[in-house]
Amino acid sequence: MRAQYFGMTGWRLGWIVAPDELVAPMERFAQNLYICASHVSQVAGLAAFDAHDELEGNVRVFARNRAVLLDGLRAAGFDRIAPAEGAFYAYVDVSAVTDDSWALCRIWLDELGIAATPGLDLDPVRGKQFVRFSCAGDEAQIAEAVRRLATWMAGRTAR
Repeated sequence: MRAQYFGMTGWRLGWIVAPDELVAPMERFAQNLYICASHVSQVAGLAAFDAHDELEGNVRVFARNRAVLLDGLRAAGFDRIAPAEGAFYAYVDVSAVTDDSWALCRIWLDELGIAATPGLDLDPVRGKQFVRFSCAGDEAQIAEAVRRLATWMAGRTAR
């Protein structure tokens, strides 16, 4: 299970499964990074194991949001999208639009009110041709964002 499933991203709480011969070296390495997870994160982590119904509900919400995002991106003309199974992000190739994803994200923020992450934040080599979109927000807001993108893209091709 991933931290995202439990809604605890950033809590730095988890476990690892490793071959027996790697356990001791990994323990020594980990001890040099931290002593232990904080008490509050340990208690919250235990509580998360008892929230199965709520967590499965979150999975359904994210699946709907992801479908809205991916369908909307395709409708806007973005057809080169990395598989987004199990994640709340879509990594989209925007090279047909620009060779500068940072500038494109700035335009979208200024003109459309849409926040996206330039691929350069994730890949300094090829990131200039990618943008990352999140589907972790409200479904209606995601639908509105992809509608705005489709309108913007249609305006570009009409020129």
